[in-house]
Amino acid sequence: MRTTDQEAPGGRRRTLIVSASMGAGHDTVAAELARRAAAQGHEAHVADVLRLLPHGLGTGLRLGYQASVRHLPWAYAGIYGAFLREGGGPRPSGVPLARLAGDRLTELVDRLDADVVVSVFHLAAQLTGHLRARGRLRVPCAVFLLDFAVHRQWLHPGNDRYLCLTDAAAERVRRAVPAPVVTTGPVVAPAFRAPAPGAARWRERFAARAPGRPPVLLSAGAWGAASRPAGTARLLAAGGWLPVVLCGRNERLLARLSREPAAVALGWVEDMPGLMAACHALVDNAAGQTAVQALASGLPVIGHRPLPGHGAEGVRRMADLGLSELAPDGPALLAALAALREGGRERTDRVTRGQALFRHDAMRYATEW
Repeated sequence: MRTTDQEAPGGRRRTLIVSASMGAGHDTVAAELARRAAAQGHEAHVADVLRLLPHGLGTGLRLGYQASVRHLPWAYAGIYGAFLREGGGPRPSGVPLARLAGDRLTELVDRLDADVVVSVFHLAAQLTGHLRARGRLRVPCAVFLLDFAVHRQWLHPGNDRYLCLTDAAAERVRRAVPAPVVTTGPVVAPAFRAPAPGAARWRERFAARAPGRPPVLLSAGAWGAASRPAGTARLLAAGGWLPVVLCGRNERLLARLSREPAAVALGWVEDMPGLMAACHALVDNAAGQTAVQALASGLPVIGHRPLPGHGAEGVRRMADLGLSELAPDGPALLAALAALREGGRERTDRVTRGQALFRHDAMRYATEW
C-alpha cells in the first residue's frame, strides 16, 4: 500500500470512492466524482460499502431502511433521533457496524493500490475514520458530506478532511471533529449547469397534455417515497398547475399516479436537466440530490411534506439558508408557487442564491494533499 507522502507515477492518483446503494443520490455523486477524476487524468474506482459488509448485512440494512421510509416513517424518525441527529447526549455509534467491513475495505485499497479514499455515505465515513485512527488505513481519507443536515454518523475524528455543501454545515463539522473542513458546494453533472437541449421536447409534451398549465415537478426520490403524492397532485391541479410526479423506480407508485387524470406520472428519467429546464418549480421532500440538481439548473425549490429524519431536517436547513421555501400545508404550497413568477424578484433571488452554492470542484479538494 502506498503511504501518504507518495504519489502514483506521473502524478496520476488512484482514488477509491466509497458510496452506498441507498436510493440513487450517493451513487450519483460517486459517479460524478469518478468522472471528474478521469477528466483530470486520474483513476477512480467506486465501491458500495453495503457490499463490503459480511453475511448480507448490507442488503438487510438497505431493505430495512427502504421499508421504514416508505411504510413506517415514524419508525425511521425514531431511529434518526436515537442514532443520527445532531446534538449532545449519549447515543449509539455507527462504528461497530462499520468496522465489520474493515478487512474488505483495506483489502480493496491494497488491491487497487489506492492513494486516497473518499466517502460519500455516512457509514463509509465511520469506517474510514475508524480504520485511519487505528493505523489500518495508511492513505488519506476525505468525506464529502452531501447533506444539508449534518447528522452525527457523518462525523468521525479519524478522517483527514471534510468537504461540505454550505458554510453552515462546515461550521457544524468544525465544532465536532479536528479535521480540516472545506466548503465546496454540491456535486452535479455538468449538464445541469448548461443549456438543456431536451427542454423543448418536455415543453411540447406538457403543452399538449395541459395547455396553459405551468408544469410543477414533484420528487419522490429513486425509491418513490413520498407522503400523499396523489393528494398533492390534485391540489396542484386544482390550483391551475400541471403536476409532474417523479416516481423513481417505484412501479406501484407509478401505476397509482398514472391513474390520476390531472397528473403526469414519470418513472426513472434520464434527461433530468431537460425536464427541470421545462418546469416552473420543484416540490421536494428530502433536500437530496434532486434538490441540488434543481439549484444548479436554476429551478426554484419548495419543501413540502418532507420525509422524516434527515429529510425533514435537510429541508429546514435549506429554507433557513434562503435556498428554498418551506410550505407546511397546501395553501402555503400554492402561495409559494404563485410567488415564483417568471422574471420576478423572488424567483431571481432564489436562483442566484442556489447557483452561488457551487464554488469549488470537490474532487480536487478530496484528492490533492
